[in-house]
Amino acid sequence: MATKDPINWMLSDAIETLARAERLHQQFLKLRPWAGADEPSWEPPIDVLETDREVLILIALPGVDPDDVEAMIDQDALVISGRRVLPAELRNARIHRLELPQGRFERRIPLPLGRYTISRFATFGCVGLRLTKSA
Repeated sequence: MATKDPINWMLSDAIETLARAERLHQQFLKLRPWAGADEPSWEPPIDVLETDREVLILIALPGVDPDDVEAMIDQDALVISGRRVLPAELRNARIHRLELPQGRFERRIPLPLGRYTISRFATFGCVGLRLTKSA
């Protein structure tokens, strides 16, 4: 029985690890143009909670003003979109690490059937959307 060549095995393992990392990266950011969008967008992580009176959505968007987030109901989904950009005073700074995604974001969130009134708020680095249920 032939033994594995350690160099080929290490190279194969390294390539497989890089491919897995790239798949995870693309899955996390989900960079793809949405219908009608001119550029790719990333999807921010969210939490969705529901009570008898409202649906609460928390969107992880540190540094984004809630008033700069567009929110509209499209059929049975809430579509949030906007742009996360570096503040003007930091655009010429030397970047040591940049892990938070920049650029256009968009997320479609399926909603329970009903009619809603949308209000926005900011809390702990998240943009919050409160969808109050209408009778």
